[in-house]
Amino acid sequence: MDIGTTTQFAGLLRDHRDELLKRWTANAGTGLRGRLAEAELARQIRELYDALRGTVVTEGELTLDSPAAVELRAVLGELSRQRALHGFTATETAISVFALKEAVLGVLDAGESGSLRLFVAVSQFVDELGLFTFEAYSRTREALIAEQAEQLLELSTPVVKLWDGVVAVPLVGTLDSARAQVVMERLLQTLVDTGSPYAIIDITGVPAVDTQVAQHILKTVVAARLMGADCVISGIRPQIAQTIVALGIEFGDIVTKASLADALMHTLRAGGFELNRRAVRRD
Repeated sequence: MDIGTTTQFAGLLRDHRDELLKRWTANAGTGLRGRLAEAELARQIRELYDALRGTVVTEGELTLDSPAAVELRAVLGELSRQRALHGFTATETAISVFALKEAVLGVLDAGESGSLRLFVAVSQFVDELGLFTFEAYSRTREALIAEQAEQLLELSTPVVKLWDGVVAVPLVGTLDSARAQVVMERLLQTLVDTGSPYAIIDITGVPAVDTQVAQHILKTVVAARLMGADCVISGIRPQIAQTIVALGIEFGDIVTKASLADALMHTLRAGGFELNRRAVRRD
């Protein structure tokens, strides 16, 4: 937007503040379909308006990447972030910005010289604001999705204490590189926190074991050994055993057991516990 058009826009914002705010808020509310309280929407539009007017009144051409638009960019970014966190769509967020076009059109005098030129320039500038808002929204959503994915990984890889000195990691589902890293980190941290000398990695819930999955498991075992803990792998079903043999995967001296119960029995005996089966009297 050149200097002349910027000056006209600044005058429009100054002389028609109340009318523009009213129209802008009403148009934005229509696009949100009542999903946001009127008072909150009015506050957001008012903040945008004040930031926009503060940018426009400065000398020179109006551009979104200019130093004078720092506050406007900050307000747009915060609006996008809050909308993304509260579950609004990118379209609903951008509509709140694009609604300014109709508001400006509503207060312009169609018969006044230069009105069309001013509206075209304002529309182009509002398009820039909308694109900036969409990009800020997308960044927030991507960060939110990444955070949620990390939380799901942590929830899907619990480390439980089975006995004094024995912890276990029950794996369920496919084990990829990202999840394997989480498994390793959580297991090692638990070993440090509890001082446990034994760890059981149970793969009963892993649907299939290929070379990649086996490598992830072996790396976790090696890392645990470096922490001074012995690892036992349990949940070796017949189908998985056949696959491991067919692929030529070697677990070396790592102890493997068919079930979690067998692995726990092994670790307890290795820890010096004597296990005796007591007969249950039935009357």
